[in-house]
Amino acid sequence: MEPRIAELLVKGGIISRQQLADAQKAEKDNSSTAAKEIVRLGFTTEDILADFLAKQFGIERVELVPTEIDEAVFAAVPPQIVQKHQLIPYKLIGSSLTIAVADPTDLVAINEVKFVTGYGVRTVIATPTGIRKVLEHRFGGVSYDDVLKKFGDGDMEVVQESDDVNLAELQQATMDAPVVTLVNAILADASKRRCSDIHIEPYEKIFRVRFRIDGVLQEIMNPPLRLKNPLVSRLKVMAGLDIAERRNTQDGRIKLKMGTGGELDIRVSILPTLFGEKVVMRLLDKSNLQLDMSKLGFDPQNLKDFQEAIHKPYGMILITGPTGSGKSTTLYSALSDLNKPDVNISTAEDPVEYNLMGINQVQVREQVGLNFAAALRSFLRQDPDIIMVGEIRDLETGQIAIKAALTGHLVLSTLHTNDCSATVDRLLNMGIEPFLLTSSLNLILAQRLVRKICEKCKEPIEIKPEVLINLGVDPADIGVGFPTFHGKGCDNCVGTGYRGRLAVYEVMVLHEVLKELILKGVSAMELKREAVKLGMCTLRMSALQKIRAGLTTVDETVRVTDTDKGFGSVFSLGF
Repeated sequence: MEPRIAELLVKGGIISRQQLADAQKAEKDNSSTAAKEIVRLGFTTEDILADFLAKQFGIERVELVPTEIDEAVFAAVPPQIVQKHQLIPYKLIGSSLTIAVADPTDLVAINEVKFVTGYGVRTVIATPTGIRKVLEHRFGGVSYDDVLKKFGDGDMEVVQESDDVNLAELQQATMDAPVVTLVNAILADASKRRCSDIHIEPYEKIFRVRFRIDGVLQEIMNPPLRLKNPLVSRLKVMAGLDIAERRNTQDGRIKLKMGTGGELDIRVSILPTLFGEKVVMRLLDKSNLQLDMSKLGFDPQNLKDFQEAIHKPYGMILITGPTGSGKSTTLYSALSDLNKPDVNISTAEDPVEYNLMGINQVQVREQVGLNFAAALRSFLRQDPDIIMVGEIRDLETGQIAIKAALTGHLVLSTLHTNDCSATVDRLLNMGIEPFLLTSSLNLILAQRLVRKICEKCKEPIEIKPEVLINLGVDPADIGVGFPTFHGKGCDNCVGTGYRGRLAVYEVMVLHEVLKELILKGVSAMELKREAVKLGMCTLRMSALQKIRAGLTTVDETVRVTDTDKGFGSVFSLGF
């Protein structure tokens, strides 16, 4: 909101100068807007604010009805712009497009609509709630406004936090119908939107819910702050956790039966923060678990190398990448491929994400002494053929895993490192001897997840040659052999241009040359350079192949992978 408008609100008697100062402070604290904070703090209502702005700007004030928005008019503006700027294409007469907005001073949104559509643009004013209802009707999702109305308009001011808790009141609040309805709505909406994680986060003056969809967090709603304890407590009850414990971390699970007949397994993590307990829920839908390695994103050579490694009778295979990069899916795919009646497979996981029939899965429990090292020691007395350990976190676990790999067992595990060569450095820094590492290690695989272009709205896009060259594309490929695409946004992808994800891989086979370099103690950079010479495809190279195949975008490649500069000449895809 422009300072001029803020002053007009004060002069018009809509808010006081102190209220304006409070709203502007909240605007900075909450990374919000002054208009939103004025309403949220109860200084005025959306309707009064909209009427005032319409009068000041001399433009029409409209009441939006979701079912009355013309489909052809709505389609005039790409969905990603509608979602990004929270605006509604309202009328189209000749070359003049009318859009409904909550803030008529948002020139960035207005100019972007002009540029993209080529129409002349005029504005009308609607309330944020009216706009949100149209978007929910158009793109699907739960109407959270309707759910929140069930809570009434009670006082929403911030109260002083206390460690004392009235258990009887809190227990009753978790069973109140509105709280149950809100929690159910959040979980159902998350499942419908293919959400992988739900973040429920308390701050000093706001309470927000975010969904991670296709790897990117999106803000979904801001429940009243007074619902913080009842909502979190309801989730604790569902997960079998202690609602009286608010000063320590807690972990639990929720199992839901979906209306479609499937089951949704939800991993719940509670973290005490400065302003209350933050809840992060990982949604594990077994029906969506992809166990076919040929569909994970491997290129033919990488798939061949990986399958050869997992079918060797002994040795170690390491999968590396940050949290949420798909390591578990790759491991489960490998185990599914190896799972035969004549093979004994044991896994130690923290946590066990999916139950696989025919595989002995152990949940690590640090509090009772059952850590990865203890589980591994026990596995070696259980006549194993294949062992999977969730993560090598320390020297003891690493040494036992290598001992198992050297004594006739196939061992699969993970590490949190950036790429394959950094994995070798990490193991050496833990204290593992180079000769033990080279004797046991067969293959290292690094991976990331990139968003896939939506197939329903995919279209070619022209990228400047210098951008592609900086990415690592051979100049000879540009123009004739390197097509680029993006998603323009549609109902199928909810205006984002992306739907689903796939992995990009870096697979380092431990050739004798590389083992000799490790024994000599070369740097990670030198090891990577030699591996590339031997044919290794880096993460950036793998992502470039996905761009060329029309599966992902340049933006995703830049977001997820690092540059390959320092490896000599630019990479040629060799298609």
